[in-house]
Amino acid sequence: MTDIPVELDKHRGMAAQKATDLRSALAEVENNVRELRERESDLENRLMTVPATSWPEAAVKARYLLNLYVASLTAEDTRHRALVSALLDDFLRLGGEC
Repeated sequence: MTDIPVELDKHRGMAAQKATDLRSALAEVENNVRELRERESDLENRLMTVPATSWPEAAVKARYLLNLYVASLTAEDTRHRALVSALLDDFLRLGGEC
């Protein structure tokens, strides 16, 4: 027995290394998705429970909802996408940064 560690990746085949890399990448992505969903849930709970105290704060809430709406539109629905884009531009023009 030796005290020198054995690098196991050298002894595995290329297919096994790729499979391990894919499993690792998938686990990382799944973890990121779970964390994102938790953060989105927290944000949505705060948006529902904390009332806006100004028009710019209300615009922030509206902007969030409009972005959710746009994400659900089909690529062919350019008219609604353009309407939302125009409204978001209005928010920026009238209220500063939102």
